[in-house]
Amino acid sequence: MPEAALAPGQTHWRKAGAGRPIVFIHGVGMGSAVWAPQIEAFAATHTAVAYDMLGHGGSALPPERPGLKDYSDQLRSLMDALDLDRAVVVGHSMGALVALEFALNHPDRALGVAALNAVYRRTPAQREAVLERARRIEAEGPGGAVDGTIARWFGNPVPAALAAVASQTRAFLESADPVGYARTYRLFASSDSAHADRLGGLAVPALFMTGEEDPNSSPEMSRAMAAAVPRGRAEILPGERHMMSLTAPALVNARLRGFVEELP
Repeated sequence: MPEAALAPGQTHWRKAGAGRPIVFIHGVGMGSAVWAPQIEAFAATHTAVAYDMLGHGGSALPPERPGLKDYSDQLRSLMDALDLDRAVVVGHSMGALVALEFALNHPDRALGVAALNAVYRRTPAQREAVLERARRIEAEGPGGAVDGTIARWFGNPVPAALAAVASQTRAFLESADPVGYARTYRLFASSDSAHADRLGGLAVPALFMTGEEDPNSSPEMSRAMAAAVPRGRAEILPGERHMMSLTAPALVNARLRGFVEELP
């Protein structure tokens, strides 16, 4: 798969295939390589692009106090550099917030948006828990929260069938840049209501998909977002949790393909 950097230290990306473009945006602590099952599936029919978010992998750090617009601007600059006028934008977790921010800010550049395992209007208890994790990550670095993250995302103990994927996810988290991770996680922890008053203005078709057993990106959140968007719909995957793009790639890819093929 071709790989390159937009500019030294700025944005690292991967691209494969040809056809209608799809851009994949990972979550906090992950990297472009986490989308390998989706790139492989879609490159046969589409131009499939995945990139490292600010503060991750081979990309530059975000500002000390970043906003979602900084991450949206990174995507716009990447699309400009790759000569992609419009694309379907797919984001996971924090990447879903970035995808929605981009589609809201640049409706002429988004063919559609798919928000996987997105967060929306956390309860007070959920908000306090994620803010506490952000404080711990700033104090201790990525390693301080890895065990809890793996337990939330895969179960405790991790089922034997998911052990390999959980190990892969742990490797991403443990190798994350501590500064980039902390800055991005702090923003993620405080942005669950960033689009609450804007979703009604989302002009493009939107898919909100999560796992039935994802407690922090819950089915209720996806259904609420879909209900707020004029052309939105929610899909809940039975038995799945937060990393469903890795644990159930065939199912996730089939649902994504159905959404993409319906786009005008």
